[in-house]
Amino acid sequence: MERVKKYLKRYFIDAMGAMALGLFASLLIGTIFGTVGKYIPNDYIANIFNTIATYAKAATGMAIGVAIAHKLGAHPLVMFSCAAVGAMSNAMGAVIDGGVIGAWATASGTGEGIFYAAGPAGAFFAVIIASEIGMLVSKKTKVDILVTPVVTLVVGFAASWLFCPLISYVMYYLGVFIATATTFQPLLMGIVVSVVVGVVLTLPISSAAICAMIFSESAYLAAVASGTDEGFLLAGGAAVAGCCAQMVGFAVSSFRENKWGGIISQGLGTSMLQMGNIVKNPRIWLPPTLASAITGPISTMIFKLKCQGVAAGMGTCGLVGPIGVIDSTEWSPLMWVGHVVVCIVLPAILSLAFSEIMRKLGWIKNGDMLLGE
Repeated sequence: MERVKKYLKRYFIDAMGAMALGLFASLLIGTIFGTVGKYIPNDYIANIFNTIATYAKAATGMAIGVAIAHKLGAHPLVMFSCAAVGAMSNAMGAVIDGGVIGAWATASGTGEGIFYAAGPAGAFFAVIIASEIGMLVSKKTKVDILVTPVVTLVVGFAASWLFCPLISYVMYYLGVFIATATTFQPLLMGIVVSVVVGVVLTLPISSAAICAMIFSESAYLAAVASGTDEGFLLAGGAAVAGCCAQMVGFAVSSFRENKWGGIISQGLGTSMLQMGNIVKNPRIWLPPTLASAITGPISTMIFKLKCQGVAAGMGTCGLVGPIGVIDSTEWSPLMWVGHVVVCIVLPAILSLAFSEIMRKLGWIKNGDMLLGE
């Protein structure tokens, strides 16, 4: 059992956390540059921002590959080779036509149907396999400089070719389900998506990585083809609402313990800082989670906030979630009001109200949300 826990932590907490860092340093930061570039009036400066955005996004697979391999303790040759593995596995996938795989492991759309890249999910699995097997031969021969990259790249290609189409197929149907369900049940799905993604954000796994897989560009194209793109984007907006509820909620409800430092570290950093306290007293998780169950459907039903990609799973971390909403939602006074209300005002008010009620009931005691030094 201990060995199982060790491997689960290694691959689904450590590796996924590293993947989130790789995403942040490439796709996510590129998205920020691209969004800012849209609204810079000076064409020369805007072009600089857009160029940075283009290359940062293009390096997504490579950044994920290096980040995961580094976290797994790979030797330099293995880690550098995993940059190429990450690039190929992020790009590979399948052409899906009418719910059926029409072309296998292609790196670009061919023929009829929609090309669905495995994206970060494909890179996650392929890089882990390539890195671990590459380490089995690394520094074991006198021609290590040839053997290690060859083994790592061949294994990485084989893993990408075998698994990426299957992963893209699973992600395709998951995206179709979320988009369709939100189109027909925006109230219910607003609650479900907001609560689930918000909870994942606070857990020691990466909501950003998961949202990058579910709300990818390929998923959006599939939703457009099925006429459920509105529901798809609304689900992304609900995901942002849930993440913001967790981060802002914990920041405000724990203010008496953590003061302004807690506002910054949780509100602009991560609510994951509270995991140790949640283990001690799970009830402290209720206020922001209840808040997310309210803000999610308000987002989908009233303000109709939209988002896609990795930004859907970032919340107020670096203000990436709100920036993603601005980038995906049509500009209007209602959007700006909803933006402030759903992402900041309501999570703060609701979480504080729920936490104060629970403090009076004795469910939450002073110090239960105190962050360590």
